[in-house]
Amino acid sequence: MSGTKHRARTVVLLALAFVLGIAYAMWVTSSMPALEGQETTGSGEPAKDVPEPTRTPRPTRTPRPGPTPEISPTPSPTPLPPKIGIVAGHYQSDSGAVCPDGLQEATINLDVAARVVAILQYEGYRAELLAEFSPSLEGYQADAFVSIHTDSCDVPGVSGFKVARVSGSAIPEEEDRLVNCLIREYGQATGLAFHKDSITFDMTGYHAFREINPLTPGVIIELGFMGADRALLTERSFEAAQGVARGIACFLEGN
Repeated sequence: MSGTKHRARTVVLLALAFVLGIAYAMWVTSSMPALEGQETTGSGEPAKDVPEPTRTPRPTRTPRPGPTPEISPTPSPTPLPPKIGIVAGHYQSDSGAVCPDGLQEATINLDVAARVVAILQYEGYRAELLAEFSPSLEGYQADAFVSIHTDSCDVPGVSGFKVARVSGSAIPEEEDRLVNCLIREYGQATGLAFHKDSITFDMTGYHAFREINPLTPGVIIELGFMGADRALLTERSFEAAQGVARGIACFLEGN
């Protein structure tokens, strides 16, 4: 009887162990992650139509404005210096007046005119030397135009200089101002007197006045007489050139 009870107990224990084993296996299976990327339900079967979680996008970050770059203004073009045309009377044309000893007017005119151009260029002006009948004179445009000449030896003992503009000027006020500047500055530089009563038609009707642009202020100057003023014109020609250059600068600077 005791053996029968012992076997029965054993059978019950084995059955209980079997049931517990099956329950444990089912619990382990339900706790494992879904195979091949599938989720499982509590019964161990794959979940159906489970939506994938969506990621909430982060708000776009507005960039902070940087410093405003400085914009340099476009530089204005630098204006050109005033332009001046200087004619050496009779240069590349003829000798002009000739003294008994052979001194030629053209030689004096070229010497002084070249010095005037050099002085003006040194002062920063756009000065250029022109021949008596230069093709450039036709329609010539400049801020000032001066033709340099010298009186002859035919009037012994007479000293002084002359300055004149064209008769019937298109810009009389401007040209009168150029005339007055030359009279004042040349007279101070050389000490010569101004001969206003001996200005001839050859000066007021000078050919270059009809060739240059009528709006170009132009004058003609007779530096002195080759007889009485020879020392100034040949030995102190720099003084004469300086007087002419100062007269032009006086006009251009509005003095």
